[in-house]
Amino acid sequence: MKKILVLISISFLVMAFAITPYPIDGYERTGIKRLKRLELIQSGELKDATALPLGALKSWEAISLNLASRKDDSLETFFHVDHGLQREIGGMFRGLDRSYSIAVLDISNPDSTRYAQRNETLGYQPGSVGKLAVLNALFHQLSKIYPDSFEQRIELLKNKSVKAGVWGLTDEHTVPIFNIEKNTLIKRQVIASDVFSLFEWADHMLSVSNNGAASIVWREALLMSVFCEKYPELTKEEADAYFKETPKKLLTDMANDIVNLPLRQLGITHEEWRLGSFFTGGANTYVGDKGGSIGTPLGLMKFLVQLEQGKVIDEASSLEMKRLMYMTDRRIRYAQSPSLKEAAVYFKSGSLYKCDRSKGEECGKYMGNVMNYMNSIIIVEHPDNCKYIVALMSNVLRKNSASDHMYLANLIDRAIRKG
Repeated sequence: MKKILVLISISFLVMAFAITPYPIDGYERTGIKRLKRLELIQSGELKDATALPLGALKSWEAISLNLASRKDDSLETFFHVDHGLQREIGGMFRGLDRSYSIAVLDISNPDSTRYAQRNETLGYQPGSVGKLAVLNALFHQLSKIYPDSFEQRIELLKNKSVKAGVWGLTDEHTVPIFNIEKNTLIKRQVIASDVFSLFEWADHMLSVSNNGAASIVWREALLMSVFCEKYPELTKEEADAYFKETPKKLLTDMANDIVNLPLRQLGITHEEWRLGSFFTGGANTYVGDKGGSIGTPLGLMKFLVQLEQGKVIDEASSLEMKRLMYMTDRRIRYAQSPSLKEAAVYFKSGSLYKCDRSKGEECGKYMGNVMNYMNSIIIVEHPDNCKYIVALMSNVLRKNSASDHMYLANLIDRAIRKG
């Protein structure tokens, strides 16, 4: 996603986020220190006023892939429209313009899925949903370094620590920093001297949608592709020298390929989902923009279906990425729907809005009058085995899209349950 656009006489903006952490018992596996705090809260050793919803209490070992039994099936087999579900989904948007686009897949019965869609190929600025492409790039490069050992990939994520540098600058979103020895938590913006493990940077990228963390994860995926088996021992000095000595155009082309070519390998086309720029201005010191960013409900649905099949790189990688999407903290936007309280949800949201104050119209957070992108992708798993995937994108001007998506979540859940 682009940093901040500069427009004359137009006041602007925000790239917003969703809270989507790893399962709360994952500290020993990942080394993500923030998770230790959640464990202590859950055990009663630390006091915290925020009670987790029932759907947020799964262990990391309890998370599974819903379509693994259909791993050999092609994408096309999932996208045959079910007329009953199509009628329900279509009815929600009857009379509205093309500002809403959606793809829905009911996976309650993996052997008999149901699909519905509306404007599913219409492209939008993906916002922070695009960070899933960066996550995919990271795991893609890990598989090249350790093709025969997933455990070594996990060890590298856990034990390799890297410094932010200018790549992490600047982003208004804070990151949680938990001191295990003192049991204290602070939240602040990323600074250039920050050092976190690859797992923690990936968690910051998704859990608080930190843009600096996304640029750093993307940077590390680029370094992995260049140094391959030498990457685990790569020093900061060697990395800095590489970026200083390599032409910017070459770095731009390579960085673009690293996030986008893995999507093409999944059958997601250039017009269905692509990233064209890093998430922070600091990254532009070394890497430029190329091709623009776009997302469609169909492109995102193709990714999520193959994630559930275990086909995004391999089954172990797909499962680990799904764990990183598991929501165990404050739910917002679509995921805040009361109908999802007891459900396990795997979620990413992204927004970008822009206001032109000269028009004299009401305009504010998530209510842009020039652009008002709101994107939500979610996998829902209810305790009664009602399970489904949704990719919802909208650009409805002068309307609170955060509340809008939460309201639509109730309607979609009800439609799925009608069977």
